[in-house]
Amino acid sequence: MRSLQSATRSASRTLRAAQWRPSEPASILTRATRPLSAHSRWLHAAPPRKSSSATVKDSSNPAMSFPCLDAQEAKSAMLTARSLESGPEPSYTTGQHESFHCDQPLLLDWGGVLPEFHIAYESWGQLNSDKSNAILLHTGLSASSHAHSTASNPKPGWWEKFIGPGLPLDTDKYFVICTNVLGGCYGSTGPSSKDPSDGKRYATRFPILTLEDMVRAQFRLLDGLGIQKLAASVGSSMGGMQSLAAGVLFPERVGKVVSISGCARSHPYSIAMRHTQRQVLMMDPNWARGFYYDAIPPHSGMKLAREIATVTYRSGPEWENRFGRRRADPSKQPALCPDFLIETYLDHAGEKFCLEYDPNSLLYVSKAMDLFDLGHAHQVETRQRRADAETRIAHGEVASVSDTSCSLTLPDKPYEEQPEAAASVPPHDESVASGGVEGPPSDLVAGLSPLKNHRVLVMGVASDILFPAWQQREIAETLRAGGNQNVEHIELGEDLSLFGHDTFLLDLKNIGGALGRFLK
Repeated sequence: MRSLQSATRSASRTLRAAQWRPSEPASILTRATRPLSAHSRWLHAAPPRKSSSATVKDSSNPAMSFPCLDAQEAKSAMLTARSLESGPEPSYTTGQHESFHCDQPLLLDWGGVLPEFHIAYESWGQLNSDKSNAILLHTGLSASSHAHSTASNPKPGWWEKFIGPGLPLDTDKYFVICTNVLGGCYGSTGPSSKDPSDGKRYATRFPILTLEDMVRAQFRLLDGLGIQKLAASVGSSMGGMQSLAAGVLFPERVGKVVSISGCARSHPYSIAMRHTQRQVLMMDPNWARGFYYDAIPPHSGMKLAREIATVTYRSGPEWENRFGRRRADPSKQPALCPDFLIETYLDHAGEKFCLEYDPNSLLYVSKAMDLFDLGHAHQVETRQRRADAETRIAHGEVASVSDTSCSLTLPDKPYEEQPEAAASVPPHDESVASGGVEGPPSDLVAGLSPLKNHRVLVMGVASDILFPAWQQREIAETLRAGGNQNVEHIELGEDLSLFGHDTFLLDLKNIGGALGRFLK
């Protein structure tokens, strides 16, 4: 307790010293020797103030206070003083779960290799005798395997109202499995795990991942459970992307496919938003290029990253109704710290999350989302890259620590706008959304061809700004263009949902209802 109080007092003294900026006599002397403007001469000719000392000590306006920064300083002091077995870095967990250990190496799409790995998972319902009633539920970016409460972990899950007897994922009929993704921090192997080769945390020695790598790891789990074919692959957001990938990678092992508020390839807006989140996180000095374990975690960067993400998760219409332009306390002066209700909401969301998820996992998993592309050309390139890596491994070639193939350099020249080139590129990504006659891109039609004979449900929300509804429309139209006659596409208009991207978490009636009918 004393160490905490000492650290807090030290942080407070540092903060007060940084905030107090008296007027120095030297600066006054400097100003006095400068040539005077007409206005300055008038000021100097004005009658002197009653207190000559006030000229030196008082500013024309008081210094502003910054309680939001004080709070971050205090949290750093608290984390410095806190003592845990693993150091100040929190132990990420959502409670009891099952763990599958695979001792066979996993080759990753960009050439990395995990010599072994763990997958955390939870399940609900009973697996039938021929193991044909399993549903694999894929999560969003930061979710754990705890989608629903269990006997060993009664805490409500992130899809609590969607899973259970008679619910959309009906546990009277199906055996539902949900995993924490590879690269995550809730029990599956990720950057915070220890490298078996040296017993030290991977940190940013962890190899680059793809969503397809995560799916391959999930199917290793299915192999371990003796499940040869899924009744359905179901996912929302990043999970909706993984659900499609599961069908493309293992078409013979997947029955129905459900993709909610996802896409078939990442598009510039969502890439840009995730890039911004990663940048603010990496700019936090405590990130220490990923090697912050057993030290102060980059909680300020994580908080800001989550605030940016939260802006994309909900919708403008909802926020107009919920917050409007109301301020938290109209009786007070406006502040540069959170002041409007929407600002206090974002501040709360960021603060709540900043120690709940491993920052390195956020970097790796979000980057995997950026790299997602089920287009045919991208799949061909990936297969070739994997084949080359397998050849190198077979010949005993291992990348050295000094290998620069995992590093990037900034361009020699900064980005320059090229309006002529931009004007000549047709907006093929939005051709489906705008009703263009060209139809879906042929490359994507070929890439999704393994799903030609699958029943597929695609759902989107008009108020979603992170994965706009035209991206789900693109999936449906692409599958149909490839000959799939069993595609059901549902788009919720703003008259049905104002919750934006988070609708899949909240709308049991419309999202859950359609899902339950499709799986019957």
